[in-house]
Amino acid sequence: MSFYNNMRQLVLRHGAINNTYLSRFAKGHVSDIELNSFAVEFFQFSRNFPAILATLLVNTGDETEAAELTKVLTSELGDGDPKKRHELLFRKFLRSVGIDPVKAMWKPMLPTTKAFVEGMEKLYSSRNHFLALGASLGLENMAISMWDQLIPGLNILKKKSFPSMDLEYFTFHRELEEQHEDAMETALSLYEKDPSIQRSFRSGASKVLDVLEGFWMGLEARRSQKLR
Repeated sequence: MSFYNNMRQLVLRHGAINNTYLSRFAKGHVSDIELNSFAVEFFQFSRNFPAILATLLVNTGDETEAAELTKVLTSELGDGDPKKRHELLFRKFLRSVGIDPVKAMWKPMLPTTKAFVEGMEKLYSSRNHFLALGASLGLENMAISMWDQLIPGLNILKKKSFPSMDLEYFTFHRELEEQHEDAMETALSLYEKDPSIQRSFRSGASKVLDVLEGFWMGLEARRSQKLR
């Protein structure tokens, strides 16, 4: 098995995308309160991600890798069109379900959301560049599985309770992800014979997926508290 396929298996078996919260969400078994919590907490990831990615870019010495990261970052910022900025698309989603983006921005994060955002910041800014790239790979390769659980659930909720729900942020990202996966496969092919670099990649991917799993479990725990 190639190193890339080995890493793919690590990602696809992880609890970051195989958990009770996402399984339930995919079936639309989410209350209005839970949808609100999901939207507000996920917004913290969406709005912080460009800055986190920029840190990885400025610490990248390889010009080919930097070019790929630049493409991802400029895409996040709308490819030159401020109206297509990804965080702005998420703001449209928030408004469509009755949430004020400014209030959501300044709402204190759940501890698990804070751990996720700060965990990404730490990993993406690591002086061990391959650890940072491993974290990036982990997020990029889990994304399709994540969107394929979130989007069906959101469509159910849209039909049931939120006819004006704007899903462009989610469907747009689902379309982009295959390109990101292809870029990571090309990058990893350079390190097929270097065990030390592979260990760093695995460590970065595992660590970012662990904090992402914690993010989902934080939302699941919040549900349990509401049901008491």
